[in-house]
Amino acid sequence: MGIISWIVLGLIAGAVAKVLLPGRDPGGLIGTTLIGIAGAFIGGWGSAEFFDRPIAKDFYDATTWIAAIGGSLVLLIAYRLLFGHSRSR
Repeated sequence: MGIISWIVLGLIAGAVAKVLLPGRDPGGLIGTTLIGIAGAFIGGWGSAEFFDRPIAKDFYDATTWIAAIGGSLVLLIAYRLLFGHSRSR
């Protein structure tokens, strides 16, 4: 997959992570989008590095999507812990 594919995957993964973890985020829509893109890259790297499951070259591979969404969820949780609480607003 190319860089553009990872960015598109990250945008979608960020939206899915936001649906799974609703609430107000300190960064809003742009922050969540950037977290999704970074989460896709980190999830792909973590899947290949720690779980010995290389990311496929195919955009429609389920493992790639799970890794991207998982990375986005981890980053979204960390972002909320560091920069604000969604329940206090």
